[in-house]
Amino acid sequence: MKQLVRTFAIVFVAAFALMILASYLNKSQGYSGGNTLTIYNWGDYIDPDLLKEFEQETGIKVIYQTFDSNEAMLTKIEQGGTTFDVAIPSEYAISKMKEENLLIPLDHSKLPNLSNIDSRFMDLSFDEGNKYSIPYFWGTVGIVYNPELVDGLTFESWNDLWDPRLKNQILLLDGAREVMGMGLNSLGYSLNDTNEDHLQEALKKLSTLTPNVRAIVGDEIKMLLANEEAAVGLVWSGDASEIMDENDKLDYVVPEEGSNLWFDNMVIPKTASNIEGAHQFINFMLDPDHAARNTEYVGYSTPNAEALKLLPEDISEDERFYPDETLTGKLEVYNNLGKKMLSHYNDLFLEFKMHSK
Repeated sequence: MKQLVRTFAIVFVAAFALMILASYLNKSQGYSGGNTLTIYNWGDYIDPDLLKEFEQETGIKVIYQTFDSNEAMLTKIEQGGTTFDVAIPSEYAISKMKEENLLIPLDHSKLPNLSNIDSRFMDLSFDEGNKYSIPYFWGTVGIVYNPELVDGLTFESWNDLWDPRLKNQILLLDGAREVMGMGLNSLGYSLNDTNEDHLQEALKKLSTLTPNVRAIVGDEIKMLLANEEAAVGLVWSGDASEIMDENDKLDYVVPEEGSNLWFDNMVIPKTASNIEGAHQFINFMLDPDHAARNTEYVGYSTPNAEALKLLPEDISEDERFYPDETLTGKLEVYNNLGKKMLSHYNDLFLEFKMHSK
């Protein structure tokens, strides 16, 4: 009997130790709950001092993890092995997360600072009524160029990229929606176009751009353009801002035909375990002072109208990154085209890339 009791005690102690270890591992891998909050964001996309202030103000410990693409973020949240309380996906990813029931509706009564967001950036097509998402940063897709290397070209139109004087001088970011969107916009079509004739027309036109394309690249596009390895680049506005910080000779423009208007947004994933803390964090980031400081740190455009008033004029009045309503009225948010059409976009882009080699 004593042997049986001793064996039971050993098993009980071992099981208890395993529970403690599992709890520790869960927390270290992002599981949250109680007085912790796990945030899943893009790399280098928040002022770290704000995280410390949030912890001091609320007593909630922040566990912060990063991703490098919407697809990587989606995969991890879909798998459900790790709980995240707040994530910051782009607009087309939010459409997909809504479809797959991966988001919790927001309680706007717990977000009094929501009134600071510019009404232009609320109630957009990917989340009408902002039921699931709140804008974090926004921007455009456009052209960054070095005036000293482009022989007088100014890029009012996407079609200026086809100028033969730019032979082997253009870098394109490695994104199917961005490059196909540019091809469609240059023809006067929507960057959400699903008409097969229009898509083939865009692909055919892109193939004629090949002599001017030096390379199709990822994040290194910022370093290459700043180091003047090429004269022109198709980039996101946030990257353009970073490039121009490194090399003040360069300039940025959104062509007159229009382009993409993108948003990264704060959401609460379905598996969140600290929903109250998640609302506290979102409201904290909507505070004008916090949003302004975050904007100065990150360098992207803030949708927070009250924060914009607190920024230096060289930022808030820079129409390259805060265009007026005449231009923003021409910009389009990416629609969720569905898995089949997105796959087709990717296939067309791959065909263009193969043609460019």
